[in-house]
Amino acid sequence: MSETTPRPTETERIELTIADTDAGSRLDRLLADRLPAFSRSRLKALILAEAVTVDGRLVVDPSVRVNSGGRVVVAVPPPTDPVPAPETIPLDIVFEDAALIVLNKPAGLVVHPAAGNATGTLVNALIAHCGASLSGIGGVARPGIVHRLDKDTSGLLVVAKTDRAHRRLAAQFADHGRSGGFTRAYLAFVWGCPALPSGSVDAPLDRDPRNREKIAVRPNGRWAVTHWRLIESYAGTDGRPVASLLECRLETGRTHQIRVHMAHIGHPLLGDATYGAGFRTKAGLLPPEARTCLESLRRQALHATCLGFAHPSSGEFIEFTAELPQDLAGLRRALAKTDESVI
Repeated sequence: MSETTPRPTETERIELTIADTDAGSRLDRLLADRLPAFSRSRLKALILAEAVTVDGRLVVDPSVRVNSGGRVVVAVPPPTDPVPAPETIPLDIVFEDAALIVLNKPAGLVVHPAAGNATGTLVNALIAHCGASLSGIGGVARPGIVHRLDKDTSGLLVVAKTDRAHRRLAAQFADHGRSGGFTRAYLAFVWGCPALPSGSVDAPLDRDPRNREKIAVRPNGRWAVTHWRLIESYAGTDGRPVASLLECRLETGRTHQIRVHMAHIGHPLLGDATYGAGFRTKAGLLPPEARTCLESLRRQALHATCLGFAHPSSGEFIEFTAELPQDLAGLRRALAKTDESVI
């Protein structure tokens, strides 16, 4: 497969009409929902840079509310060369062609430069690997980035090498399979054992007003749904279930979604210092080897194990899987060393 997409040399104008269902929405949220190929931070930056008008009036406040029937125009400047420097960082590439790269991200690797992580990111590695052949839609600091994984979450991630591929992949991630084939599954080790073999969490998410670094279930937050299935449960030293392995599939893709949703139903992830701090004492109920594995983990026990989508060029459905990395595979073996494990 090959694909060549010329980069625009002039500002692109994107025009939107505000539907009745969008009336009263914040401008930045409206644009994020209607333009999934652009990151929300990129759209916010365009608003602040005086690149967005509503009914011909310049708007520089991302939180302004929009009215039904209005017309929004976004002036997108041509992509510039990525500012992050190329760095030789090993990449576990699962698949690559002219349009995209699928890779298995290790825990500890930040996806793109940000405050506190100006270098040593996946973007730096991608620039070294791909040169100039990365989509510019994500902005200067995020070339090619269609979606993200938390720094301490491992697993599968797809990167766009052309603007056309970026737009088509972003649309699939925004749709989450409602209009066609799309799979995105995670393996999560959680505290306790759910009472049912499967279930769903439908709880809106937004920034925690008490801590802007955290996400919380909020009544007026963004719609978020996680479907989970019990794979294994593990007994503690008292013979009762102390932890479980779940498969989680996303119907939406919000920041920290699985971590917050699992904590919300009383089953936070093992190793999650942000959303599972109150469960640290349960480590004393783990078998000794499992306790040692958890102490050395130093991250949330979450892995993106499956990713499937329609190829942006051919339309063919392609799917990839990534086994548990060494640290989580070791934790699983240690947890399962009991007659009470159920598979």
